[in-house]
Amino acid sequence: MLEDHQTAPSTTPWPAAYPQGYAVVDVETTGLARDDRIVSAAVYRLDARGEVEDHWYTMVNPERDPGPVWIHGLTSDVLEGAPLFPEIAEEFASRLDGRVLVAHNAVFDWSMIAREYARAEREAPVRQRLCTIALSKELGLPLANHKLESLAAHFGVVQQRAHHALDDARVLAEAFRPSLQAAARGGVRLPLLECRPLTEWTDRAAPRIGRQSGGYSSGGYPSGSWRPSRKRPACPYPNPGRYEPGKQLKQGMRIAFSGDTSVERDLLEDRAVEAGLHVATSLSRLTSLLVTNDPDSGTSKVVKARQFGTPVVDEAAFGQLLRDVEPASKK
Repeated sequence: MLEDHQTAPSTTPWPAAYPQGYAVVDVETTGLARDDRIVSAAVYRLDARGEVEDHWYTMVNPERDPGPVWIHGLTSDVLEGAPLFPEIAEEFASRLDGRVLVAHNAVFDWSMIAREYARAEREAPVRQRLCTIALSKELGLPLANHKLESLAAHFGVVQQRAHHALDDARVLAEAFRPSLQAAARGGVRLPLLECRPLTEWTDRAAPRIGRQSGGYSSGGYPSGSWRPSRKRPACPYPNPGRYEPGKQLKQGMRIAFSGDTSVERDLLEDRAVEAGLHVATSLSRLTSLLVTNDPDSGTSKVVKARQFGTPVVDEAAFGQLLRDVEPASKK
């Protein structure tokens, strides 16, 4: 008799080169930078054909400010009694061991996991990862964009709690199975990438959990304090114009920030630069997008954005946009 998680054998010839198992992962974090921490993690283990074997979820005390609570919903009070990462590292590793890590924008999830293991002076047992964004492109899926919700909608998967690690992992597992099966039918080579674990880590000081501040105007500088200028290399890409709501950011776009942010401003700017965006210190008619958590404030940048018709998004939306920046057009 078949177990609950099993299905009858498929008649589709299965490529021998495909992996024998997958770990579909989602992590929620305190932010997007290299010294941010995981606040929750979920793993759905799948067999070689993408059928669910089991699932696991945990919260993690990041020992610092939890960051964008309005996204993941995990406050300092909720996380206070959660286990530290070293306390769940062994169980997490057992869920990943011998499997391909699957995630939506897998480089982000893998980077966060690798850093946590390095801090714990351990190594994550992951050797390959697969990004479902890359797989959807390989399959030529007709998606409006590369958000998880669009991939889920394409396969009729219903999201119940967006940005909750367990539900995001479930949704991705349910969307990955038909993607994997379509790839097998079409003889598509899976876009597998090597994972190289970190072997050492040095933490910078960060606000510890339970000591939340009102936000940051820049790295290490509390709200309202003077912010020294930082000289950045010139953006190598031409400005493609303004950001269009509902679409992707494009490399070369000029991004301006205004007001306080929950993640340190310098870290947000570093992430933007790493994605190929131009961080502007002022706002002009050439600015592609303004990022602010207070669009009703009277700062000069917000006022100019209204005058020029510059699109405005908040920090959380900007964080999502950073996960999938469109490459610059080739000339």
